[in-house]
Amino acid sequence: MTRLSLKQARRIFLAAQGFGARHPETVGAAHLRRTVDRLGLHQIDSVNVLTRMHYLPAFSRLGSYDRGLLERDAWGPKRSRRLFEYWAHEASLLPVELHPYFRWRMARAERGEIGWRMLRLFAHERRAEAQRVLDRIAAEGPLAASELENGKGKSGWWEWSEAKLALEWLFWSGQITTATRRGSFERVYDLSERVIPRAVYDLPTPDAATAQRALIERSARALGVATATDLRDYFRLKPEEANHAIPELEEEGVLLPVQVQGWTQKAWLHCDARMPRKVPGAALLAPFDPVIWERSRTERLFDFRYRIEIYVPADKRTHGYFVLPFLQDEALTARVDLKADRQNGRLLAHRITLEPNAPPDTSERLEVELARMADWLGLGEVRIGETVRGER
Repeated sequence: MTRLSLKQARRIFLAAQGFGARHPETVGAAHLRRTVDRLGLHQIDSVNVLTRMHYLPAFSRLGSYDRGLLERDAWGPKRSRRLFEYWAHEASLLPVELHPYFRWRMARAERGEIGWRMLRLFAHERRAEAQRVLDRIAAEGPLAASELENGKGKSGWWEWSEAKLALEWLFWSGQITTATRRGSFERVYDLSERVIPRAVYDLPTPDAATAQRALIERSARALGVATATDLRDYFRLKPEEANHAIPELEEEGVLLPVQVQGWTQKAWLHCDARMPRKVPGAALLAPFDPVIWERSRTERLFDFRYRIEIYVPADKRTHGYFVLPFLQDEALTARVDLKADRQNGRLLAHRITLEPNAPPDTSERLEVELARMADWLGLGEVRIGETVRGER
């Protein structure tokens, strides 16, 4: 069995994630599509303290780019649609080519086997209500929850209206998908067959085992080197949905068993993974970037404990409200509590916390990235508050 040092594993992972290359002088649609395809998805979240989460992974890897490129691929005309929304690693934007590989999950949702309890009701006793919503969309065209609520909507993630619940079950089950997003980031739903490009929609549906094996292979490609838990987590597969795929891919030579220094679990290396001699560069990482979204993996690879503190009371936060880790070459060396002050045209770095072992040039390199981000967001100034060094 091949043995990898922790440093080698980090390099393999970062290279698989698209780090280490120089930023293009001008980022075009092809650059963006290669990045999304490499990652397999961009996680979506409505938090807009800095910018919407799904815009950040491409910026971390490519530098400044036109966010309209991503919006056109995600919510543009059907003929140019390259991405679709579905539950993958939470709510996600995925390449449309992956649509067939999630149909087994859609079928399970349609049967009421998965999803939140309040959604599963629409697969059984409340199916007629969902059918009425589906019929309205079929007859009237794309609709948002607000257009179905007759002023009876509720606010908040856990206070969905009855119409929103029906829509979300139809979304889980693949009968509808997001046609576009409005200025408030509200989903507008339409029949999947009217949104997904016909060439993809008409592709045959693979059986569940084949689809799950394809998703595990995509996970392995995006991670470079990973444990079984890592491979399952990427697309939120349960053990019974993924454990058959790993030995099958190992037997085919797609996954190569390896032992990583300090890891107690068995790991696998994707057969196409690269091991560069170094991975230079600097990047600010979104809280839901694939580099850090699985917290135990982040600790194993980078010795970096990271938690989102948005929902932590202000007086109990350790590093700040909306904190982005700073990737410096092959290490996570700092954390920055950031906010876009759009009204005053400023990027606010309320607090910078340097890791105990951060190199001497960390602050200087971080300031360069903050200036780059401010320029990308159309903010004319960077304001830096206190800078402290963390303790172990």
